[in-house]
Amino acid sequence: MRAKLMLTLVATAAAMAFPPISSAARTEGDAALTGIVSSEAEGKMEGVVVTARRAKSIVEVSMTTDAQGRYSFPRSHLQPGEYTLSIRAVGYDIESPAAATVADEDAATADIKLKKTKNLAGQLTNAEWMMSIPGTEDQKAGLLNCVGCHTLERVVRSTHDSDEWTHVISRMMGYGAVSQPIKPQRMLDRDRAGTPEQYRKLADYLATINLSATDHWQYELKTLPRPKGRDTRAIVTQYDMGRPTTEPHDVLVDKEGKVWYTDFGEMFIGKFDPKTLERVEYPIKKFKDKAPTGLLSIEFDRNGKIWFDTMYQGALGNIDPQTGKIAYYPVPAEWNDDTVQLNFSGLRHDVDGKVWTKSVGTQHIFRLDLKTGKWERFHPTDYLPKATAPARASIYQVISDSQNNLWMAEFQAGHLGKIDAKTTKVTWYPVPTPNARARRMQIDDQDRITVTEYRGNKVAVFDTRAEKFTEYDMPPRTYPYRANFDKNGEIWASTMHTDRVVRLDPKSGNAVQYLMPSDTNMRTVFVDNSTTPVTFWVGSNHDHRLVKVEPLD
Repeated sequence: MRAKLMLTLVATAAAMAFPPISSAARTEGDAALTGIVSSEAEGKMEGVVVTARRAKSIVEVSMTTDAQGRYSFPRSHLQPGEYTLSIRAVGYDIESPAAATVADEDAATADIKLKKTKNLAGQLTNAEWMMSIPGTEDQKAGLLNCVGCHTLERVVRSTHDSDEWTHVISRMMGYGAVSQPIKPQRMLDRDRAGTPEQYRKLADYLATINLSATDHWQYELKTLPRPKGRDTRAIVTQYDMGRPTTEPHDVLVDKEGKVWYTDFGEMFIGKFDPKTLERVEYPIKKFKDKAPTGLLSIEFDRNGKIWFDTMYQGALGNIDPQTGKIAYYPVPAEWNDDTVQLNFSGLRHDVDGKVWTKSVGTQHIFRLDLKTGKWERFHPTDYLPKATAPARASIYQVISDSQNNLWMAEFQAGHLGKIDAKTTKVTWYPVPTPNARARRMQIDDQDRITVTEYRGNKVAVFDTRAEKFTEYDMPPRTYPYRANFDKNGEIWASTMHTDRVVRLDPKSGNAVQYLMPSDTNMRTVFVDNSTTPVTFWVGSNHDHRLVKVEPLD
């Protein structure tokens, strides 16, 4: 492969790569490191996440304590050496630095003492802030968009009054979705920032929940319960992807076990080998020098190529995983203005040779004929039913069915829409829960669509042939971003709020929630059905990591 096509990075700890997981290794009988976590306040503590990291390694492994307060790391996941230990348990800090030496044979032991934290606010998740702050659900809904770039802690710790907030919100609305506090990126389309006064209602509310008029919050800080029972039975492995500006967003796992991901903050597609810890970054072309950088979605087409969007750069592209060759498809100049923000692709071009995509700025849908290079443009939100249409409709994701009909998730009120590939007729279906905010979708081989209801806190399945919805409730405050079914019929969902991976049995309604070791801000999930039990992958969008979750049952 030509050097200019890629940048290869090998972790300094590559020699410590972990072997594939066998079914035996998923048991806790062959432990490398064990211990008891306790505190003066509670004694032995269940549901504490314990993380082990070896010096200079890009890998962190985490286990959660059981009902007896015991954690146990399987030998398959910890190579011999010196490890530092850290914990996550809301309301607690580690009493003193903890470390352990893992040897070849006998299990190491390291008991950990915890103490009550003096900074509970610094430990709360976005969901816990939403639980704590006063206000109606409609008022709190204004905060659901804030967590894409930063945590809600930044909002409640601020000292802005209402007048200041109107300008702050307008400035924030002018940043691209690819922004983060250490790398804000202004959109070229200044109109999307709006005017300060149009945010007065939200500004008035935010000034009541922050520190603009007091030196302490006038409400009780509430926390979610720690994991218990099955919630504690998983191995979580995090892989550091290097630069703090790297934001792993969408994740795919190929047949060889390589993990592909888009960088939401920079112009790269990454490929990571969990066995060798080798990382390859494929630089993606910039088409607009002053526009925000970053990529969102990646999907395999039927020919094995990986398609991606370049968002504010105004082009689609695909990469051949075998050769690294990249092809680009920019929007025609007459439509490629500052409003263009391409997200997602409809990839059943094996049916008719055409690829779909959509632009956020004006809610246009585009269709590209790969043979002729001709682009078409549509505006399907014009056809939303008046009774349920929001004031400012927006399409979040698009996806193709087996006939290359395009399906659209309308984000503001919550609709699924269809553009017929042959007639271009537009049909919209309101989701059962009002104002649910339909977000990410997955489609199966029977054209059933799984869609998350972000504000509705549900996952819905739409049978496109019977035109019927079935909804499943998520645990409170999950606000699911994306959900996939696994081979056993269970639903796995990600969230930008609770730092918990949700595993739902749709038959019983019972949910397992695996607490992550850090603020993950999860986006797109990938369920690897080749393992038993299945393995869950997700990007840690605010912590520049890839995350693997291996349930123990």
